[in-house]
Amino acid sequence: MNATQTGIIAGLVLGLAASQSFIAFLVTLAVGVIGLVVGRVLDGELDLSDMFGRGRDR
Repeated sequence: MNATQTGIIAGLVLGLAASQSFIAFLVTLAVGVIGLVVGRVLDGELDLSDMFGRGRDR
């Protein structure tokens, strides 16, 4: 199991544990997506420096 899979499972479990209301599906989905992104960053499959790095060099 790689970091992406671990991240999505952890996010889904935390989302289920944190949600006790009618919007449980949306909370679980949002936390699962966050877990997926964190897992991909840890695996090196997603590079966030393009989004949060410096602007274009001139």
